[in-house]
Amino acid sequence: MNKTDLAFTPALELAQLIRRRELSPLELVNVYLERIERLNPQLGSYFTVTADLAIADAQAKTEILANNSELPLFFGVPISIKDLNPVAGVPCTYGNPALINNIPSYDDGIVTRIKQAGFIILGKTATSEVGSFPYSEPAVFPPARNPWNLEYTPGGSSGGAAASVAAGLSAIAQGSDGGGSIRGPAACCGLVGIKPSRGRVSNAPVGDRLSGIATNGPIARTVADAAALLDTISGYVVGDPYWLPDPETSFLSATEKPPQELQIAYTTIIPPLGEADSNCEQGVLQTVKLLTQLGHTVIEKSPDFSGLIEPFPIIWQAGVGASGIPAEALQPMNRWLLARSGSAGEYLQAVSQMQIAARQIVGFFHNVDVLVLPVYLHSPIRVGEWADLSPEDTLKEIINWIAPCPAANATGQPAIALPVGFDSNGLPISVQLVGKPGAEATLISLAAQLEAANPWIQHRPALAI
Repeated sequence: MNKTDLAFTPALELAQLIRRRELSPLELVNVYLERIERLNPQLGSYFTVTADLAIADAQAKTEILANNSELPLFFGVPISIKDLNPVAGVPCTYGNPALINNIPSYDDGIVTRIKQAGFIILGKTATSEVGSFPYSEPAVFPPARNPWNLEYTPGGSSGGAAASVAAGLSAIAQGSDGGGSIRGPAACCGLVGIKPSRGRVSNAPVGDRLSGIATNGPIARTVADAAALLDTISGYVVGDPYWLPDPETSFLSATEKPPQELQIAYTTIIPPLGEADSNCEQGVLQTVKLLTQLGHTVIEKSPDFSGLIEPFPIIWQAGVGASGIPAEALQPMNRWLLARSGSAGEYLQAVSQMQIAARQIVGFFHNVDVLVLPVYLHSPIRVGEWADLSPEDTLKEIINWIAPCPAANATGQPAIALPVGFDSNGLPISVQLVGKPGAEATLISLAAQLEAANPWIQHRPALAI
């Protein structure tokens, strides 16, 4: 297998090659580091590349490999970490130039689990400043670009994570999602992205992320890779404010068994915000047709999302203030969001309003197993497309673009972005599957069935070949 093929091989298959001693961790790390050195200047997918640490870890694991047969699942497989999650000894900038020299002394909880699974960390990936936006263009740092077409964004705030996987600069990636920040980048870059249920993945050592709307999750090339990484990072940590019981079987095993007939609803309209453009609409309709052919019952039907339109932005924008970064150190858009943030009482009122609306949305799933939505309402924007807009107009554009995503954050339901085709600009088109609370296994099983019926893994950006 040549080096390019290795770079695009699914993470689970790479782990098997290492376990069979057909490939060493050091050889694999060097494949990715060479690609990062060559392609990252164009893509801006990494803020920080930890080459020396990765090589040292790979060397140590290569030595362990020679004398040990009991290895964790992802032993020796390279991964990237979003630059909102601390890794001990590595800069954590949160996309803010004032924090370039911020060196955490501890690992985030999911970073600990990732290390325990045997992964090798290649570096910290690009994000929007404090994770606020669905594009990754923070001040001072180069903008993250979409490997399928460099004029366009890879999305945000996990834009660098998605670009790194799509371009073969990482085998798999960790991201986080507070309003579509895993699903959007996965959709922009033609990848699988899972936003887990609330309480599935611990936020330790932090107790909460914006009243439960934000969570960490996987970005990968295949449903199986994403499911296996979700297995890796899931689980209760003492003190978590929300938690779910561990599943009876692994999420990876859910990819191996097609689901029984499901009751599936779909819509391409998010009133009163708008409807999907022709590209995104076609992705949903193609998926609906395929689901019907696979034996599922599909109807056009949707919950009422309008109750989230007022409270959700209030909670989401509070993340800027929660970052603790002084106003004068923030980008203008985040400074504006900080200035318009309300009082603690207004925030708590918004949380209550959101929770009431969320109950109504979850009630819709009493007789529905899965809801099919577009991920965003239109194709990716160009890098810098909204740079000259006022903050007010930028916020309107953001809300109208990402409209299908925040509901799952508000309700805590699981959701998956899955690639299904290409638009006229050569950019991927994806759909979003939303499931019942705690029902990741059903979503993963359905996503794997769709993936098998409409394979995607053979597609690679021309840039990355």
